[in-house]
Amino acid sequence: RSLKSFQSSEIVYDFTVKFCARYVDRRSRTNDQMVQAARSGRQNIAEGSQASGTSKKTELKLVGVARASLEELLLDYEDFIRQRGLILWPKDSAKAQAVRQLGYRSDQSYRTYTGFLEKPETAANAAVCLIHQTNYLLDRQLQALEAAFLKDGGFTERLYRARTDHRVSGRSTPT
Repeated sequence: RSLKSFQSSEIVYDFTVKFCARYVDRRSRTNDQMVQAARSGRQNIAEGSQASGTSKKTELKLVGVARASLEELLLDYEDFIRQRGLILWPKDSAKAQAVRQLGYRSDQSYRTYTGFLEKPETAANAAVCLIHQTNYLLDRQLQALEAAFLKDGGFTERLYRARTDHRVSGRSTPT
């Protein structure tokens, strides 16, 4: 829960639940898929972090699943904008930059973004910005996890090295 990527994905999840309740028919498959993609992003970060103690491979896989889920959600928001003839904010527009700047606040939470929910175009674009920020954090997290895995291996590799060292040294207790 202390991971910035988890905190950001939680905001995306909460925002998506409110967005869908307001702007997407509750009975539609899209509503369910958007909420589940947002939830999957959050849950897989948590599950991957939990698995990290015993399997770096599983952690990498689950963080990758989280990243893929949020990419799916991003496409849903972009579809929402396109299908309704709304305007997708350019990345460097003043509006997009204003949303991105909120991501640097130390007290950032879902409440930071509730004002963007008032209009569908603003809400969908704010969500797009939030997802891009979260995906950026996940990309950096994946790079760090991959580098650590290549350098140190996972639990199985470390255990094998410890057993081998123990056998070579002839010690009665492993190091």
